[in-house]
Amino acid sequence: MYCDFYGLKERPFNVTSDPSFFFLSQKHKEALSHLYYGVTQRKGIMVITGEIGTGKTTLCRFFLSQLGKNVKTAFILNPHFSEIQLLEAIIKDFGIFCADKTRLSFISELNRFLLSESESGNNVVLIIDEAQNLKPNQLEQVRLLSNLETEKEKLIQIILVGQPELNRRLNLYDLRQLQQRIMVRYHITPLNKDELKEYISHRLQIAGGANKITFTDEALQAITEFTSGVPRLTNIICDRALLAGFVLETYVVDADIIKRCIEELESYFVKQ
Repeated sequence: MYCDFYGLKERPFNVTSDPSFFFLSQKHKEALSHLYYGVTQRKGIMVITGEIGTGKTTLCRFFLSQLGKNVKTAFILNPHFSEIQLLEAIIKDFGIFCADKTRLSFISELNRFLLSESESGNNVVLIIDEAQNLKPNQLEQVRLLSNLETEKEKLIQIILVGQPELNRRLNLYDLRQLQQRIMVRYHITPLNKDELKEYISHRLQIAGGANKITFTDEALQAITEFTSGVPRLTNIICDRALLAGFVLETYVVDADIIKRCIEELESYFVKQ
């Protein structure tokens, strides 16, 4: 609605996980480094955690977009499956055909695929997002998948991505074998005040509005206080702010606009 008014190519503050808008904060840079290390060194199981809205899924999509052709990938977004359905989803995402829908057949076909890719000099990566939703028996199944290996290296690199509850689940006594297999861990924290300012400018620049739209220092301070540096909340409040600016026919987003948007959002959250 407001894109024409601001001369934007697209909305800069969508809440979708678009890797083209990925902002490389210090924490996200460190998380990427951990992922690159874990995958290239074939470390097996890796765990990335962060609070809701801190950009975990966007990080994963960006990471996948940076991998070379010699890395085969599967990305499971919402693992609300039974054990056998989870295996089937993994198989399908790798592009593996399996006529017999049994656990043994799925594992056998996956192992054949992994050995073939290894012989071709390729690496294989599985990312499971929202992994805090996995039940203990599903997590144990993930551990068993990590057992697919040669004498020298892991055939599949598994990245578990989730909210902090994932760590609490992994600390269960029954999952101690999986806990010992986790070779790489990283926790993503929200953006600090300076990063939040850069984040907003970054998204505006990509959308084509960096030189037309101004967020005042007071507005940025109000956004920081409301969002606590969480990117998703920042997108929500900034999107509303641009809509409000469009209604007011102004290119300057000030503290008054942000405060009105915050009041509207808080009223909405209370009603929910």
